[in-house]
Amino acid sequence: MFTRNLWAATAGAVLYTSSFTSVEALSNGVARLPILGYNTWNAYQCNIDETLMLTTAKLMKSLGLLDVGYNYVNIDDCYAEKNRSASGYIIEDKVRFKGGMKQLNSQIHALGFKTGIYSDSGWFTCGGYPGSYQNELRDAKTFQDWGFDYLKYDNCAIPYDSITRQGIIGRYQRMADAIAQLSAKTKKTPMVFSLCQWGWSQVWLWGATLGQSWRTTGDIAPAWNSLTFIINFNSFITQATDFYGRNDMDMLQLGNGGLTYEEAKSHFTAWALMKSPLFIGTDLSAITPDILGILKNKEILAINQDDVIGKSISPFRWGINPDWTSNSTHPAQYWSGPSKYGTVFMLLNTLNEPSTLSFNLTESPWIRAGRKYSIRDLWSHTDNGTAVRTFTANNVPPHGVVALLLNDAGDEPDGLFPACSVWWQCTDKNGTRVGG
Repeated sequence: MFTRNLWAATAGAVLYTSSFTSVEALSNGVARLPILGYNTWNAYQCNIDETLMLTTAKLMKSLGLLDVGYNYVNIDDCYAEKNRSASGYIIEDKVRFKGGMKQLNSQIHALGFKTGIYSDSGWFTCGGYPGSYQNELRDAKTFQDWGFDYLKYDNCAIPYDSITRQGIIGRYQRMADAIAQLSAKTKKTPMVFSLCQWGWSQVWLWGATLGQSWRTTGDIAPAWNSLTFIINFNSFITQATDFYGRNDMDMLQLGNGGLTYEEAKSHFTAWALMKSPLFIGTDLSAITPDILGILKNKEILAINQDDVIGKSISPFRWGINPDWTSNSTHPAQYWSGPSKYGTVFMLLNTLNEPSTLSFNLTESPWIRAGRKYSIRDLWSHTDNGTAVRTFTANNVPPHGVVALLLNDAGDEPDGLFPACSVWWQCTDKNGTRVGG
């Protein structure tokens, strides 16, 4: 957790695609695909207890969220006593979690879910509870003994440099090593390790060596400008996401107020197709059928959970912006990427009025010239004929989205003019330019 304001102040200086180099992911047997689940922070912050956690798990099951893949129920900050025990262990809050974490986890696991917990690389968590610095192995064992499957690890209240003699990587490495050491000793599956480090440390360059996901920006807010900021920032680092490691765009803010229905669809589509983990941050007792329908879009979720291709979609045109220019209010509008189901497209209307979005199919590197393509609309769940050379979406609502799946449907018709869809690049074998 971190305020957006400090991060936003630095956003204008970020241009980093030219220096990006991929790193080998930590393939330790957990979180090969993005994780889907629930996290308490956005809806409840510190107002959590064991009854809320169990009720939330039961609601997730009764609402059908478990059936479509949301199988983690995660506790965020503020679950502990303010002080460790005399022997140095984190203790559950004796009032709010009086039954103990082990019993709570057993009950939630019995419903079919996995569970997650939270800690911090510093002396204290962001909420002022015990952090894990110098207690990494002790805490990892505590979390495992309690029955947790996942650890979100924050970066507040860090010790003085004269104590750590480390940078950010070194502080996170301590817990990564503790999780690996514990797994080797107990022969149990290691906890998923999620790095909540907020972006300006270029975490996308090194996070994959330590954990399965990493936060790339400050905390999300239920507002369109927050969504566009996060989408724009992540549009430059899509290369970092693949199996076992991915850019974490923060929690889903659907249903918390502040977003229109169309904005909620855009939010979910961008997060899912960019292969972010999908953690619901909404009070499920107040969720509307429309928002539930967005969260349960099986066709979008299937692409997020693609077990053949782990890459994110990426921009192929930058909307109203000059090429490669950062604009946090109007990020890229035209995106595509491969999947085992076909070529995925996301068209995002970043304008405040309805807009017609049109593109040449071969602007996407995943499309072959000279072919026609069948069109599947991933929101209407309809097959919409074929596209030849171009596709146009008319009257996309303000801040709305179009999500498509295109598949090769054979050769395009003979006799089309010009001979090439990108005519100014097309030349006859005798050197004559074709079309124009």
